[in-house]
Amino acid sequence: MTYVFYSDAAEKILRGDLSVSERTAVMSVRASLEEDPTPDHARGLPDADPRSESYAIDLIPEQTGGRGITIVYRHNQDLDAVLILWLIAGP
Repeated sequence: MTYVFYSDAAEKILRGDLSVSERTAVMSVRASLEEDPTPDHARGLPDADPRSESYAIDLIPEQTGGRGITIVYRHNQDLDAVLILWLIAGP
């Protein structure tokens, strides 16, 4: 099991700026990252830290019941942990 945490910025967006259905979709992704931190549908992103890998997962409006949301996170294999850095919600 991989540990998954939210950054302060992501936590603020999760608690204040998302609807209930959008929050539920994001929390579902968070739960799935505990089981598989690098799923096939995650897009790799450039990462300056050689000890971690960065990814983005895109949720379409049909999945969120609202806006499209991109979840940007960093996975550190040594720590067996994921940090969700940003939640980017569309218009």
